[in-house]
Amino acid sequence: METPEQIRDRILARFPGSSVAMVLNPGPAAQHSLLLGADHAREIAEFLRDDPALRLDFCSNVSGVDWLDREIVETTKIPTPGPVAGPAMVAEQRTRRLQPGYLEAVYHLYSMELRHGPVILRLRTANRKDQVALPSLTPVWRSCEFQEREVFDLFGIVFSGHPDLRRILMWDEFKDHPMRKDYVEPDDYEWEPTPHGDVLAKAKRHYPASPPAAAAKGEPKP
Repeated sequence: METPEQIRDRILARFPGSSVAMVLNPGPAAQHSLLLGADHAREIAEFLRDDPALRLDFCSNVSGVDWLDREIVETTKIPTPGPVAGPAMVAEQRTRRLQPGYLEAVYHLYSMELRHGPVILRLRTANRKDQVALPSLTPVWRSCEFQEREVFDLFGIVFSGHPDLRRILMWDEFKDHPMRKDYVEPDDYEWEPTPHGDVLAKAKRHYPASPPAAAAKGEPKP
């Protein structure tokens, strides 16, 4: 099978205006991935499925990733004049910038026909607040349908063009997305029929106050 770099280059040759970048995996598996721009993602997905050398006809897994805002520290080396007739000095200047957070959908692709894979694709939202839409790849690989629904349910990515985008694990009235890194779970647990342990301790905060012993026995108040 072609390397991720070769696949990237062929995609860029086929779709010159598209955005395709390598995302390196430094771990032992070294399963590098391709980050696709949302504008051409569906066309590229169809190309990967139909290309005779790839025939990536099966999507085995779709997962979500939540990347929070993070501070990036960049170091720049600045040459400065040294002592008279001495060597030049080099000073380091550090600048800090905030990288806004975003959400990702990650797709693992295989070829059942040619027996190779995986090829890993990433789609990234503009942010994690109000620009969280990505194109659905379910029209390309039907196996994405339930898995994109799960990512929508737990992470909040809205997959445009999905045939049936609704919650799949949580109930319709559930608020928020529980796999977000900044998700704060409620402490009333009113859906827990038999709270115990830490859940019981939290739930007790919302229980009605116990009546006084006298009132419980039906004794008249003084």
